[in-house]
Amino acid sequence: MEAPTGSEKKGNKYGGMAAKRKTKTAKRRSNGWLRRALRRGVRVLIILAVLAVALPVIITLFYKVDGVRPVSTLMAWNWVSGQSVRRDWVAFDDISPVVWQSVISSEDGQFCSHAGVDWAEINKVVDDALEGEAVRGASTIAMQTVKNLYLWPSRSYIRKAAEVPLALMVDAVWGKKRLMEIYLNIAEWGPGIYGIEAAARHHYGRSAARLSRRQAAMLTITLPNPILRNPQKPTSGMRRLARLVERRGRASGAYVACLK
Repeated sequence: MEAPTGSEKKGNKYGGMAAKRKTKTAKRRSNGWLRRALRRGVRVLIILAVLAVALPVIITLFYKVDGVRPVSTLMAWNWVSGQSVRRDWVAFDDISPVVWQSVISSEDGQFCSHAGVDWAEINKVVDDALEGEAVRGASTIAMQTVKNLYLWPSRSYIRKAAEVPLALMVDAVWGKKRLMEIYLNIAEWGPGIYGIEAAARHHYGRSAARLSRRQAAMLTITLPNPILRNPQKPTSGMRRLARLVERRGRASGAYVACLK
């Protein structure tokens, strides 16, 4: 076998160098594409994070305006899916006081004294969970409102964590009366029945302004499970709860002072 000549050695040398340069160029191109993709991904994440913060703030400011009638995510989904939705918006001053007295005494006893989040109640829940006891809810009216307006219905720790800053924001921006007005107008009171006015007319054939204390208490106890609890066909347990809410509402006094 003949040994390679000098020109052949030189050709092999330059050929090898050219191959290395091509490999390095290909790596640089590959790395450059990867860096560009990462930068774009980071930009997208930043934009999404900004939107996640800015959008609720903008919507909250918009909902503060009198005359704006917010809809819940569940109401919107029912509309989109072609399901029946009944909601008759009613101003806060046209709702009988027995309604919000009952709701506060049942759903959020410290509504007027906290800033959207009942930290004492949350601490109790955390302590119970750490001790191995069953986890119970600690949602305030503000937290329930932001869940209905901005978040999703299924339970999760992520959703619960998101409720806290949103609840603090709406309580500060809207004030107590506007918060209660929105809550009572988006709460679900039966399949396709949203808001206290629609609920009062559907179940009792009267306006929210003319509800009796017993009727308000009966509607209030359906809030935790409006699909299964029917105020027109109350069970003995529902009647017992309604009597308790009725007594608490009548004795609410200073607990509801922020709405007077």
